[in-house]
Amino acid sequence: MDEKELQQAVTNTAVFARVSPEDKLRIVKALKSHNHVVAMTGDGVNDAPALKRADIGVSMGITGTEVAKEASEMVLMDDNYATIVGAVNEGRTIYSNIRKSVHYLLSCNIGEIVTIFTAILLGLGSPLTAIQILWLNLVTDGLPALALGVEPPENGIMEQPPRKPNEGVLAGGMGVNILWQGALIGLTALGVYYLALRWGRTLPEAHTMAFTTMALLQLVHSFNARSSSQSLFEIGVGSNRSLVYAFLASASLQAVVLFVPFLRGFFDTVLLQPTDWAVVLIFSLAPLVAVEMAKQLRQMRSGSERSEGWFS
Repeated sequence: MDEKELQQAVTNTAVFARVSPEDKLRIVKALKSHNHVVAMTGDGVNDAPALKRADIGVSMGITGTEVAKEASEMVLMDDNYATIVGAVNEGRTIYSNIRKSVHYLLSCNIGEIVTIFTAILLGLGSPLTAIQILWLNLVTDGLPALALGVEPPENGIMEQPPRKPNEGVLAGGMGVNILWQGALIGLTALGVYYLALRWGRTLPEAHTMAFTTMALLQLVHSFNARSSSQSLFEIGVGSNRSLVYAFLASASLQAVVLFVPFLRGFFDTVLLQPTDWAVVLIFSLAPLVAVEMAKQLRQMRSGSERSEGWFS
């Protein structure tokens, strides 16, 4: 076959038998010409060109030659093909968890920017002091972001198609989600700050309400970042114990700042009234409610599209 015939043949051929090392390389090139993500396994010196050309070269760690290992991205230390499945599962989970941490951190930071920038534009002053912003970035953001890095694999992670090699970290609508969820967090905290001023609260009280609301908004939002499609109640609130512990630890540290007298002076906070606490706690659930509703609408829309496909 010439190159054109081979490119057509690879689309509907399951097995090529007794191929030479040169033909292995041609098959890899033909598959890549269709924008497929190609994996190549091998152990000999002659396999090295095809291993290098493939997107993922996989060589044998026990029987493989040093040349094959050097040309590969993955080396099977036990020469067991089932290990490839475990490696792909682990790799997808790690990449997915990196995206979740990035999602969480960026949306929280955008929320802080929206709160401060919008308040200043409206002539309300900054809802958060400098020390409060630093505390939020170090404590409220840090622990949950680390916990999201050990999130268990999502259901169906191995049923997903390979991602495009040139796909960015924010692909798949994550960038849009970060923007609108960050804006929601920011505007919610700003709304609490504005409400406090309208009710005649002192500036320290308004700052404390905005500060506490922002902290709780971010902590609650960490559970939203666990999946962009599956509901939190499908995944299970306690299925990532590290995140639960991070939530409790961060919330406890936030409580210490609010209730320990000498720390209140350091962080410019005051004791809140019961009514103020009720407002803070209710508004802090806004991201969870909004994101859960968005996930349900997305699932209903995708289900409707599948039904139309079945009956058409």
